[in-house]
Amino acid sequence: MPLVLSTAGSSKPLPATDLVLKNLTVGYERHPAVHHLSVRWPAGSLVAIVGPNGAGKSTLLKALAGRLPVNDGKVTGLDAGSVAYLPQTPDIDRSFPISVQDFVRTGLWHEVGALGWWKSRHHDRVQQALAAVGLQGFDKRTLDTLSGGQFQRMLFARLMLQDASTVLLDEPFSAVDQRTTEDLLAIIRHWHRLGRTQLVVLHDLALVRAHFPMALMLAREPVAAGCTADVLTPANLARAKSRQEAFEDHAPVCDEPESAVPEGSR
Repeated sequence: MPLVLSTAGSSKPLPATDLVLKNLTVGYERHPAVHHLSVRWPAGSLVAIVGPNGAGKSTLLKALAGRLPVNDGKVTGLDAGSVAYLPQTPDIDRSFPISVQDFVRTGLWHEVGALGWWKSRHHDRVQQALAAVGLQGFDKRTLDTLSGGQFQRMLFARLMLQDASTVLLDEPFSAVDQRTTEDLLAIIRHWHRLGRTQLVVLHDLALVRAHFPMALMLAREPVAAGCTADVLTPANLARAKSRQEAFEDHAPVCDEPESAVPEGSR
């Protein structure tokens, strides 16, 4: 059954605010995992974040989601109350006795609160979100009965209901089938048309080239940012690999000047 995206989430106008990272450094116990990152993304940008393993991609998303403190630098244009974040490995106990419907409607807590009254319109929006991800009829199922692809679809349904202006996705297509990947890509393109800013960590460079107009390449330090075709060049890929291999795991925090990575363009 085709996805029903026209009724999924809200089409309300979104603030035209650029997302700007200025000399951003993030790490664990003062050891930088991402450092000296400066880039500007116009509101509504669809950006793939790429780089070798251990390059700091997931760390960057955690910091932007407010799950990890920023060591240095500044982030502007990010409304902390309107950020939807999907980690690579969600910390969700799938044996917990909760239905798909009840899990997805937690995406509406920003509207009703944990103790709020659930109205018929909220139920309708949950059903619309489930239809949008291809999970019609799954509302009474429990989480332990879902396949990997169905579970990821459910997570996207909850993201829809959060109605956030900025969406952060960490490897959203990991361990899912091709049909699920295509359906979730359709949702991401729908959010792009609505004007949501999206940062998506990915490893599949062919997928990035085909579907993501902008990219940021990281190797703990920024390598390149801008239009995808200009970022995913053989020279930049070689630079990312060489930078990653050169890093010392116990190197101290450095005091280098801001990166000269060019500002992104929509």
